[in-house]
Amino acid sequence: MKADTVDVLIVGAGAAGMMCAIEAGRRGRSVRVVDHASAPGEKIRISGGGRCNFTNLGTGPGNFLGENPRFATSALRRFSQHDFIKRVDRAGIAWHEKTLGQLFCDDSANQIIRMLTDDMREAGTRLSLGVSVERIERAGDGFEAALSDGSVVRAQSLVLATGGKSIPKMGATGWAFDTARAFGLRVTETRPALVPLTFEAGLLERLKSLAGVSVEAVVSRGKTRFAEGLLFTHRGLSGPSILQISSYWREGEAISVAMAPGVEVFARLKAMKAENGRQAAQTALGQIVPKRLAETLVAQEQVVGNLADLSDKALRRLDGAVNSWSVKPVGSEGYRTAEVTLGGVATNELDQQTLGARSVPGLYVVGEAVDVTGWLGGYNFQWAWSSGWAAGQAC
Repeated sequence: MKADTVDVLIVGAGAAGMMCAIEAGRRGRSVRVVDHASAPGEKIRISGGGRCNFTNLGTGPGNFLGENPRFATSALRRFSQHDFIKRVDRAGIAWHEKTLGQLFCDDSANQIIRMLTDDMREAGTRLSLGVSVERIERAGDGFEAALSDGSVVRAQSLVLATGGKSIPKMGATGWAFDTARAFGLRVTETRPALVPLTFEAGLLERLKSLAGVSVEAVVSRGKTRFAEGLLFTHRGLSGPSILQISSYWREGEAISVAMAPGVEVFARLKAMKAENGRQAAQTALGQIVPKRLAETLVAQEQVVGNLADLSDKALRRLDGAVNSWSVKPVGSEGYRTAEVTLGGVATNELDQQTLGARSVPGLYVVGEAVDVTGWLGGYNFQWAWSSGWAAGQAC
């Protein structure tokens, strides 16, 4: 069978892969993109509740984790959030800012996908969907790939853009990591990130009445802290603050939770005791935190009686239960619900300007497959745009 010969073969039609294809095509390279999914940009489509949190105004190297978080600096500076916003504006896509600099489409995430696929088409790239790579190897100074449709592709450059293991129901696998290892690249430990945390059965039983209760909280682990929403679930804890801290948490560690941050709970209860000592403790605490949470905390701390009956010691116990809760999760909900994969192809294997492998000329790794993991809030999409752009310029 005669091989299809192209300059660049990109495996993965997600955010990073499509951006890379656009840039390489615009620079006159012949580009083919293959993906085993039936549609491009599936993670884009479901993100942000279907409206795609496509970037964050505050994106910078400090919003990323990895062995070397500063690795992302070059790509983020050369193609920034402001550069992507300009493209969104040129495409006529209306957007709005939510909290903490997060930008979303006013209408649908499909607008972002359409913008990217239109740009790919204009750049002359070929997109092959429902096609997977069955074999890939070095061929001279390039690469040869055997595809599931029976065809063979030869390319001067190969881009690994299939992301990580998160959300396997959408087809996510560790293919990029396995392929990188096959070419001799080191892959750091991978684990679910931006993921809900789970509790052991006994604690779940004690807190089962709180499922569905949400509060604005400050959640911390060591010196790392996030001030965002927290949600009690049937499995443990979720919400933005928990998803954020999950990237820093490890099994066996505790996290600290303040469920009324900025409120001097002891002082408030003391004042309410002076004003109306006949009200029950849970009634008073229910003016500071949600009613169900107040009832659970009062029972947990075995505080019985009206405020007038309670000592300062008892009030301080309630203060600690609200704003100094130390809890040790037993695990996470795993890749099934994780938004991203922490870890990936080691950054010391790649050139930070081009995302090219130092030891394998012509091989590039972009997006989530790299050991660069962003915070919740559009940062991972911006890394996809920036890394894809950088590799597309180079390959």
